[in-house]
Amino acid sequence: MQQVHPFPPLYDAESQILILGSFPSVKSREQCFFYGHPQNRFWRVMAALLYAPIPQTIPEKQRLLHAHHIALWDVIASCDITGSSDSSIRNAVPNDLSPILTAAPIQHIAANGTIAHTLYQKHCFPLTQRPAIKLPSTSPANAAWSLERLTAAWRELLKLQA
Repeated sequence: MQQVHPFPPLYDAESQILILGSFPSVKSREQCFFYGHPQNRFWRVMAALLYAPIPQTIPEKQRLLHAHHIALWDVIASCDITGSSDSSIRNAVPNDLSPILTAAPIQHIAANGTIAHTLYQKHCFPLTQRPAIKLPSTSPANAAWSLERLTAAWRELLKLQA
């Protein structure tokens, strides 16, 4: 079933890192904000990396990322998807990343998971000509990665910002 991305990107004029997911989960679409499923470890990973409490509300999540110059968006603007399954994505239409890349001094782009990275390489890299770092997915479907292992892998992204 064709789904359209229901909420805007999170960024400001000081964003230096752009983290891209594939397409919002059902829970994220319901909440109209990124990583809304309680089992997704994105916010726990960010809190650990940034030495902050785990944000609970959307305004807390926005403040945390803005304070650390991190932008969030997804590769896909619309697609056919079954539930929240990235592997079911078909007929993907990419988001236009140029508004973020024009407005903010993005130094690094990272993809949250293999599918986000693959979709970025196919749909966005030809336009941006900017490489994306592939990070392990914070999705609960990536159960092989513990929170500690995810945090260690994601720490590499912040080392680039230093």
